Amino acid sequence: MAGSLKRMRWKLAVPAVVLVAVLGFGLYWFAPWRLFTDTTVHEALTAPTGPTATGQAQGGAVATQSGTAAPVVVAPVVVASGTFVTHEHETSGTARLVRAADGTHRLEIAGLSTSDGPDLRVWLTDQPVVAGKAGWSVFDDGRYVELGRLKGNKGDQAYAIPAGTDLASLRSVTIWCKRFSVSFGAAQLA
Repeated sequence: MAGSLKRMRWKLAVPAVVLVAVLGFGLYWFAPWRLFTDTTVHEALTAPTGPTATGQAQGGAVATQSGTAAPVVVAPVVVASGTFVTHEHETSGTARLVRAADGTHRLEIAGLSTSDGPDLRVWLTDQPVVAGKAGWSVFDDGRYVELGRLKGNKGDQAYAIPAGTDLASLRSVTIWCKRFSVSFGAAQLA
């Protein structure tokens, strides 16, 4: 009788250990609590004056070595912008590429609202934005530049774009869930 009781304990212990391991892995991998959490970011965004924000230095032009006058950029300029469309999760807000007076670029996301999720990243990509389920997983099919982890699923945030990035070929931005290879939402930059 003692031997059969011992076998019965083992028969119950092994499935219990497997169940706990599967449950632990599932909780880690899917992070279901993130459906109920929000992180709001309030970063200062630039106040660009528009796509033609060039001006003259000291009321005039700056002479170049060739002797011709060249306008000087004195304010941030919006190079491209777009509105987010929903993919895997309801997403809204606007994205814009901004060129600073010093020639550097950054991506600004204003009024973002999406779900929190595991391993969310911000990517600039060469893929077109397709609305609906057809657009969920196209962004890793081509070229992309990862700008970093999503700072928050709500609010305003900015991401530096590495120097030398070919912005002419990267015409969309996606909130990309790297763990599940799916877009939460994306914006075509025009």
